[in-house]
Amino acid sequence: MSTIVSISTAPGIGGIGIVRMSGKDCFEILDKIFEPKVKNKEAKIKGYTMKYGHIVENGNIIDEVLVSYFKEPKSYTTENMCEINSHGGNIVLRKILEICLKNGAELAEPGEFTKRAFLNGRIDLLQAESVIDIIEAKSEREAKTGIKQLEGGISKKIAEIKQNILDVMVNIEVSIDYPEYDVEDVTNNQILEMLKQVEEKLLKLEKSFDDGKIIKEGIKTAILGKPNAGKSSLLNNILKEERAIVTEFEGTTRDAIEEFVTIKGLPLKLIDTAGIRQAKDEVEKIGIAKSKEIAKDADLILAIFDSTKELSEEDFEILELIKNKKAIILLNKVDLQPILTEQNSKLKEINCPIISISATQDIGIEELYKEIEKLFNLNEINLDQDIVITNVRHKNLISKAIENVEKTKETIKNGMPLDVIAIFIKDMLEDLGQITGETVSEDIINEIFSKFCLGK
Repeated sequence: MSTIVSISTAPGIGGIGIVRMSGKDCFEILDKIFEPKVKNKEAKIKGYTMKYGHIVENGNIIDEVLVSYFKEPKSYTTENMCEINSHGGNIVLRKILEICLKNGAELAEPGEFTKRAFLNGRIDLLQAESVIDIIEAKSEREAKTGIKQLEGGISKKIAEIKQNILDVMVNIEVSIDYPEYDVEDVTNNQILEMLKQVEEKLLKLEKSFDDGKIIKEGIKTAILGKPNAGKSSLLNNILKEERAIVTEFEGTTRDAIEEFVTIKGLPLKLIDTAGIRQAKDEVEKIGIAKSKEIAKDADLILAIFDSTKELSEEDFEILELIKNKKAIILLNKVDLQPILTEQNSKLKEINCPIISISATQDIGIEELYKEIEKLFNLNEINLDQDIVITNVRHKNLISKAIENVEKTKETIKNGMPLDVIAIFIKDMLEDLGQITGETVSEDIINEIFSKFCLGK
């Protein structure tokens, strides 16, 4: 493989910037551009060490740097690697990158360092994907889940399931290759017992995605109500900033506003929607239709009502939208003169929590947070012990493996020969192998790593 180089720190001004290089010619290129204070031959340089010196070009000092050395195979990529720690700032970093390229390195593609770690066998594909999850984590819980996956928690569970299958596949192969030994009945019993164990483990992993999806993507929370009920005020209160325009005029919000926030460790994807009413024009009509679509797909609806007014036709429409949905009814403006209370029979019919609040005076907001925490029991997940699937690719492949478990059961029930049964069992192994990367196609590998940032 060629020697690759990239800037690993984010663009912009900073105290320190890092240029990362990996490949067989890494130290040779470094020797051309780096003048250490104390010179050593490459053979004498130890891994996991740092040297102080200068990056130079044509005898001119470009920057004062510290260089970290990582010798193969004990490096991130398992190749010779170095990281040039320079002063932060786009000009210096780009200049160092340019000098590396002039001296024989090639510009790394997005995620190529991690891709090499995968291709060289240091990590599997599932662990590689967890790297981007850690980088893009929006909450402490999501970061912790990513670290757990990087440590190989899910990989070990997948390997355990695969071993259960392979232990039985040995007998199947013997039965197919040596049909004179009449062990089919015994083998079928073994297969059914294996399928039972495997299906239990796969279903547990699949179910964990319900929590994993929320940890990774956040609780999709729609704020629903008619104009001037206080939707935008609630959004601003939760975000602690004036994100949405608030006026006394109805219909200010005509499109959805999305923001991400973490409340009591729970990640919320908040969506302030257009007010539900009879539209005044085509633009508002589109906004209201969009509000209803968002409500259908939401994990949680915060249905907000103006407590200073009786329920209207629009309010009844909102109550219909939240029926059989995970929702919280909020009676806003209780700091004024409320006439709509938590005892209202129409509200109680919906059978969901009802909380009196004032979005502008911060009344009832803490109670709202506690209710959300109660509805989504993520705090019950012990990330030190529980395995949680957060990646939709992994979830889909686990679901596919479960389908092949059912197909295998069906073939046994129908008295099909072992060679036919073996086809579906091998498909299960193929599905699980795609999760960890043992049987995945090059196109999928390239697609996964294209989502990474440069320098990782």
